[in-house]
Amino acid sequence: MRLLATLLLLAAVPAWADDTAAVSVKMADGSFSFYHGKDLAATYRHGKGVAKPYFYPLNAAPDVTVTRGWPMVSGLPKETKDHVHQKSAWFCHGDVIPEGVELKTKSKDAHVKGVDFWSEQPGHGTIVCVSVNPAVTKGNGVSVTTANQWTSADGVKILDETRVIHFSATGYNRLITLEIDLHASVCPITFGDTKEGSMGVRVSDEIKVVGGTGHYVNADGKKNEKDVWGRQSDWNDYVGQVGGKTAGIAVFDDVKNPFRACWHSRGYGLMAANPFGRSGSGFPDQKGKSDLVKLAKGDHLKLRYGILLHPGDTETAKVAEQYKAFGGK
Repeated sequence: MRLLATLLLLAAVPAWADDTAAVSVKMADGSFSFYHGKDLAATYRHGKGVAKPYFYPLNAAPDVTVTRGWPMVSGLPKETKDHVHQKSAWFCHGDVIPEGVELKTKSKDAHVKGVDFWSEQPGHGTIVCVSVNPAVTKGNGVSVTTANQWTSADGVKILDETRVIHFSATGYNRLITLEIDLHASVCPITFGDTKEGSMGVRVSDEIKVVGGTGHYVNADGKKNEKDVWGRQSDWNDYVGQVGGKTAGIAVFDDVKNPFRACWHSRGYGLMAANPFGRSGSGFPDQKGKSDLVKLAKGDHLKLRYGILLHPGDTETAKVAEQYKAFGGK
């Protein structure tokens, strides 16, 4: 049966997917798109009016969209309309505290001590993309460097960020790597203790656990919310069927990140690597810990994450091997 499944997968994916050099990027006003051969793999949206930059769509080869379409598009199978802020894939944090800066407009959420970049309820912050550099092709990949300003609800900058988005492909698998450099350029920064963060994806409604066809596993072989939520692990992989085709999306937490992530992954379709949550987040692996991540003024925090788009299940896609190639252990 495994051989038959592999043969069917091979038949479903075009031959060009074996060419790891067949990647490119097309720039547009407010977005840029990565291509694997002639097929769209991902579009990164950073233009005016977005609360924070996000990816949509994210497509596993050859053309399976593995993240939720709403609120960008409507009418997809099993459509849900909760958590409007969970737009496909994004990076941010739910409580960023600018020490010594008065916040005139505060989050509606009383638990937020600083600026909420996670939700989009009244008083939320905005991650504003202020520049996009020309694309750079190197080896079998292509990269785009962007600059972001993290601003309060009043439009006051509290943090600068340089974000490099790299795209590559190996066989049928597509990898997006985000290199994130957070710079406390304005004031000291404290990342608040909340589960609402940080490198997140919202999977297609067809492959979520609750009401869908899917499941998710972590690098330690644990499965679904009971055994995965709030635990540290190198990666999580969400897999299911979209339009009858098995595909998945994995998020990688680089082993060299100075603060390893606990996973805010849910059966309703959320999967997020959170390096900032501590005891107050409720994460079991952070129980009793209160050492918040802090940056002195002028300091940098560098983080690296991967998003793997793959046809087939976790084993067929060799997700563990892909993580090692990404730079994991």
